[in-house]
Amino acid sequence: MTQEVVRTIKVTTTSEILTDLAPVSEGFPMRKWSVKITLVGPSGGELPANIFDKVTYKLHPTFQNPNRTLKKPPFKLEEQGWGEFDMTIIMHVVDKGGEKSIVHDLNFLEPKYESEHKLSFPTSRPLLAKLLAESGSLPDSAISGSPLPTDEAKRDKRKHEGAEASKKKSKQEKSSIDVERLAEGLEKLGQDDILQVVQMVTENRTADMYVKNDVEEGEFHLDLFTLPDSLLKMLWDFVKKRADI
Repeated sequence: MTQEVVRTIKVTTTSEILTDLAPVSEGFPMRKWSVKITLVGPSGGELPANIFDKVTYKLHPTFQNPNRTLKKPPFKLEEQGWGEFDMTIIMHVVDKGGEKSIVHDLNFLEPKYESEHKLSFPTSRPLLAKLLAESGSLPDSAISGSPLPTDEAKRDKRKHEGAEASKKKSKQEKSSIDVERLAEGLEKLGQDDILQVVQMVTENRTADMYVKNDVEEGEFHLDLFTLPDSLLKMLWDFVKKRADI
């Protein structure tokens, strides 16, 4: 299961009356206003919101080009107008980490005001985890006390996993469970049963097992030959009740 951390996003709004422009009507002067996005650090100070690679502001439809996208922190949007409205702010997380949306109340009650929003972010993506570490602590499993793996390190890791998988395969060939038949049975399961299998594997996962849960693609991969006998027996009994193997 992917672990997540919470970070606080601060939206800062400023506004000032443009005295050189005539009011639209009495009590509605034209104003210059701005909105920017920052992170709140562990000590409460502001930090660049570099966990986002772009931010899109969805303004009131009366604005020309109401969808504005900015690609550099602090993602500061500057505009002129007289009306207050709710705008949707969509923050695009780096490293293909998805999108985070908030609704911001643009108003002119004060010349400057701030609002904070707590959002959750996954720690499974290397670049995102590295940037998240700059604004607060991460779970030990996300840090592991070592630097982020390079492409070469990832290749070496896959080779190592492959070698370990081969060892496990040799071991499991002596098992009473027919792994190939089990694999065929798993392919016959419905979606609800597959979810139960994923839960069983996750709850009984060990360091020797090769399991990959690709949340973004909605895929779950595992090497049956790396599973311990106890888990293979559990899966066999489960599949046998639901599929012809």
